[in-house]
Amino acid sequence: MTFYGALTILMYAIAPYAWWLVAGAVFLVILHIVAYLRGYQITHYRCNGALIVSGLVGLSAIAWIPMMTNSQLSYIATASDWVALISGVVGIFILAYLLLHPASYLVREKT
Repeated sequence: MTFYGALTILMYAIAPYAWWLVAGAVFLVILHIVAYLRGYQITHYRCNGALIVSGLVGLSAIAWIPMMTNSQLSYIATASDWVALISGVVGIFILAYLLLHPASYLVREKT
């Protein structure tokens, strides 16, 4: 299969969820803009709770990513399967952190 053939299949698979992906991206950008306008800087603000919860959400993806793809964890046998699953876990962790970190800044108590 060619690279462009794989991209075509990917586009047809993503098409039903395109509006959800766009809405999530818009929400993420608006959240970061609002937090930035209130003084948020990702390198200066620390929240260990957001990091821990993001890690737990990422680890939980080991269980629900195979369920979402109508698969089972026992079907993951090859190295490429494990790389794909671990990449999904890391992606979910990063996305959860990008959502929870500025949100925790906005709801924290100011002293």
